[in-house]
Amino acid sequence: MGITALVMAGGKGTRMKLQEEKPLLYVCGKPMIKRVLDALKSAEKVDEVVVAVSRHTPKTAKMLEKFSVEVLETPGKDYVSDVQYAVEKLKLDTVMTISADLPLVTGKIIDEIVGRYEQCGKPALTVAVPAETRERLGLKADYILETGGRRLVPAGINVIDGRRIDEKELEEETFVLDREEIAVNVNTPEDLKIAEVLLNALPNKCLFIRTQ
Repeated sequence: MGITALVMAGGKGTRMKLQEEKPLLYVCGKPMIKRVLDALKSAEKVDEVVVAVSRHTPKTAKMLEKFSVEVLETPGKDYVSDVQYAVEKLKLDTVMTISADLPLVTGKIIDEIVGRYEQCGKPALTVAVPAETRERLGLKADYILETGGRRLVPAGINVIDGRRIDEKELEEETFVLDREEIAVNVNTPEDLKIAEVLLNALPNKCLFIRTQ
């Protein structure tokens, strides 16, 4: 199965209350989006990577010129409509959408998610983490799903059959992964601090030299 990873990097990031574009925020010496791109590069089940930017993230688009990655400018209206625009514009088939604010994600986790999608037989898969895991890490959730008696938080990773992107409702699998690596979406300065603490705890993950 050929799969394209669509990295969503066009949001305003207003909750960070910083002038820097959120994908470019450094986490342990490396921009967040570069950490996501490195994870996707190491994943065996990802065939190509496209980064979706917008008018809100011109510096991100400029920085990406340094890397061998396709960049697409979307209207920047909102997350869902930008995903639909990118999928239709590029005529993508199987697509993994992943937020650019997941600095702890790994290639192994990405492969695990794609593998689950391949096995589930449904046109869409959404990844969620237990709300308790985020709360234990000190992370707040804007949106909590109640599914089967469990409190779940979307992780910002989805896989979908792009040929059916314009359908209003798709049968969907919810894949619950209790992993700190995808529990941390950096949306606030507090989230950024937690991400750095967790990366510091991992060998060879944190570099305190600002790299390009």
